[in-house]
Amino acid sequence: MFETQAKTPVWFWIVGVIGLLWFSMGAFDYVATQYRLDFYMSEFTPEQLEFFYGFPAWYKAIWAISVWTAVIGSVLLLIRNKLASLMFFISLISFIVSAIYSYGFTNAMEMMGGIGSIIFSIVIFLSVLAFFWLARWAAGKGILR
Repeated sequence: MFETQAKTPVWFWIVGVIGLLWFSMGAFDYVATQYRLDFYMSEFTPEQLEFFYGFPAWYKAIWAISVWTAVIGSVLLLIRNKLASLMFFISLISFIVSAIYSYGFTNAMEMMGGIGSIIFSIVIFLSVLAFFWLARWAAGKGILR
């Protein structure tokens, strides 16, 4: 009849805020690229700009889903809603699809400076995976409702 909820540890809030800031940077990158914000896009070469602006519409949609579901997942984590794990799962799957396209069907690695771009993509993948795991763990412990 009465639902008990686990006390939320302080580290959970710290990690949640860090996640929101981290995934918000990805969302900003998406917005800056789509709106072609000069102060941001001026850091790229003309070839890189052509590469970014040449993405097919379906890829832009997958990219948007990936970044915005991670941001939403972070917010849901902070408000202790168990739908956070679903958002991180969607982000993870869409990121995998975008990475397969980028590294399997385009010259993304060459365009973005070699192995560094793959390392950065791995960091993003591991981040989303870690937050998916955290959300599932927190839901199982009763921290998320």
